[in-house]
Amino acid sequence: MLFDDTYQTIATISEGIFRDKGSKFIGYAYPIKSEQEVKNIIAKLKAEHGKARHFCWAIRLTPDRNVFKLNDDGEPSGTAGRPILNTLLSADVTNVLVVVVRYFGGTLLGVPGLINAYKTATVEALQANTIIAKTVNDVYEINFDYLEMNPIMRIMKEEQLEMIKQEFDTQCAIQFEIRKANLNTVLGKLEKIEGAKIKYLYTI
Repeated sequence: MLFDDTYQTIATISEGIFRDKGSKFIGYAYPIKSEQEVKNIIAKLKAEHGKARHFCWAIRLTPDRNVFKLNDDGEPSGTAGRPILNTLLSADVTNVLVVVVRYFGGTLLGVPGLINAYKTATVEALQANTIIAKTVNDVYEINFDYLEMNPIMRIMKEEQLEMIKQEFDTQCAIQFEIRKANLNTVLGKLEKIEGAKIKYLYTI
């Protein structure tokens, strides 16, 4: 195998709290699959925490350490999003969003204080979670004639492929996940079925 096709992520949503000089930092960790989810999550948190001053966040997506986004939301540059991201990197988790909601307590914490607060709130949120390993999977779609149903379903079962979506009519379509490491074997078997058309959709 040329690459590692597993990554670590979190099992569920969790939170952690850190307090310093009257300021309260609440860290929320979310397992996510795409950046599109961020907007709704932030909007929901803003609705829940009307009096909070800052909503700082960082996300990591894919096992590639260079795929991330962060936002200091008005805190001095590098004091919020970056410490959140660095915590995700050192915990080696990805497909994770962490938002730290800050209630200002009236006393300025200074740059080292802020970095420590955002980092600690993130650590607390991750520690309240369960770290799980997942495989990098490619999602494919196969289109085939109804008569080919049996051989295709047999391969799906043999290879333990997870089906995401299926449409069965005279013409059938199934969307399914293949673990990257098993790609060649599975596609090799499916391509032998006459009239079946396979196309790659995306990677998760």
